[in-house]
Amino acid sequence: MKIKKILISQPKPTAEKSPYFDIIQKYGVKIDFRPFIKVEPVSAKDFRQEKVSILDHSAIIFTARTGIDNFFRLCQEMRITVPEDMKYFCISETVALYLQKYTQYRKRKVFYGTSGKLPELITVMQKHNKENYLLACTDVCNDDITNLLDNYHFIYKKGIMYRTVSNDFSIEEEFDYDMLIFFSPSGVASLLKNFPDFKQENIKIGCFGKNTALAVEEAGLTLDLEVPQPKFSSMTTALDFYIKENHKNCKK
Repeated sequence: MKIKKILISQPKPTAEKSPYFDIIQKYGVKIDFRPFIKVEPVSAKDFRQEKVSILDHSAIIFTARTGIDNFFRLCQEMRITVPEDMKYFCISETVALYLQKYTQYRKRKVFYGTSGKLPELITVMQKHNKENYLLACTDVCNDDITNLLDNYHFIYKKGIMYRTVSNDFSIEEEFDYDMLIFFSPSGVASLLKNFPDFKQENIKIGCFGKNTALAVEEAGLTLDLEVPQPKFSSMTTALDFYIKENHKNCKK
């Protein structure tokens, strides 16, 4: 079956140029951007029940801008003044620069990896292995980072500052896709919540990350495209190749 309509379970890119837009133009496919999940903030009351004291920590780990927003929101709600010497360790420069929204940006207290990958961030953190870290995360925190923190014996605690919940579909929304792309196990869970009688049949499924792939498998679905892989590190490059091969085979 020729792939003509694809659902990407992420927000639509805000930049004018995106590899997804190139794919649309190149292959004449329709791509809808529709997140299967959304983020809800954890209240100050619920955060206190975690028995995590922000001021007991000397460094904060951020893997997403959402973590930054919710960390400073909670500090404001709980009337916590973040010390000037607090250190921030970010997954990428983009996330690190976002700190400027809330605090004066100083290189001596902001650290990040250049590749945007966890192992490089861990390498940066190893130079500061005496810090008492707080990981700002969601309730479905990625095991990859906690496993690395445990393996390298960092002193840390998780602070659940926001929750990932299903972004329900309305009755009016059509669901007639040839391919679905997921980026988290929560997205797969949301699909089954919204469509408990979902049957894959000829629908192709792609995903990013091992945990997402496992969620697809545990849901009894067939995975057609998994990223990253040796040939493709990004979803857009893999998807481009997959559609090209699909359209080529459909012509035969």
